[in-house]
Amino acid sequence: MAEFTISGRMKVKTVKANFKDAFGVGLRIYKGKKFADDEATISSLREKTGSDDLKIHGNMLVKSVEENINNIFGITVQVENK
Repeated sequence: MAEFTISGRMKVKTVKANFKDAFGVGLRIYKGKKFADDEATISSLREKTGSDDLKIHGNMLVKSVEENINNIFGITVQVENK
């Protein structure tokens, strides 16, 4: 089963590429209402403080993935081609 970990040190472009490789669908990452810069790190986008990493498993619901990323990092994401 596919598994993927997001950490604050990762760049946006790396998260998107690794997510697509792991699950076969794209991930849109936002900073506010605009797409996040591909060179930005997740920690530079986060609105919540902390240093947690997030593991995403292939059996998670799309809604759960999006909510967990928002709860842990305080950033908005959308899974493409659900």
